[in-house]
Amino acid sequence: MSRLWLIVPAAGQGRRMGADRPKQYLELGGRPVLEHTLSRLHQAFPEAGLCLCLDEGDRWFDPAWVPFADWRRSPGGAERVDTVIRALAALGDEAGDDDLVLVHDVARPCVALDDLARLRAALDTDPVGALLATPVADTMKRADGADRVAATEPRSGLWHAQTPQGFRVGLLREALKAAKARGVTVTDEASAVEALGLAPRLVAGRRDNLKITHPEDLALAAHVLAAQAASSQAGKE
Repeated sequence: MSRLWLIVPAAGQGRRMGADRPKQYLELGGRPVLEHTLSRLHQAFPEAGLCLCLDEGDRWFDPAWVPFADWRRSPGGAERVDTVIRALAALGDEAGDDDLVLVHDVARPCVALDDLARLRAALDTDPVGALLATPVADTMKRADGADRVAATEPRSGLWHAQTPQGFRVGLLREALKAAKARGVTVTDEASAVEALGLAPRLVAGRRDNLKITHPEDLALAAHVLAAQAASSQAGKE
């Protein structure tokens, strides 16, 4: 029977945050962002094996933040694609080609458990793979290079890609290596699979699965987590 693996790239420096440490170690409700993210994934997939991608010189990481029984660490690469390739290599023969692997941004601690469950269900039946995403709701403008509007783009059919993004291990390995060899720009795992001529499934997720990138995102994530906790508690009463 196929296994489920999780890859969490957490080797970035998060310089846009302007903080004294990488953003995955900033406090969110008294706990680092990384701990929140790993805890949420563990709630959804306690049986999964984890590969956590960390900078080799990381001085902030504490293994006590990892709730998974089966986990290993791999070094980050120059780009995200390199980091994920290294993580897949770290899994080695433990991960079979038909096993499922989900890649999730460490800076997305608010991903909903229901969304994770629906994504997993989609992956069980889809031969290509799937990713969480949300339909574009705002009017989209294309800039002219001088901070002026060049055109208004139709938003019909446009989606914001999120994570996790999931594929069979063998397919993702093939897609990432092929993209690197051909010089294809890989902005996420799905884009590498698309470069093979395949079409991953879009699984509609919640809009509060935000990615912490700028300073104001940290406060917004704190509000989202508090609201999610309150909603969960109300549902139990």
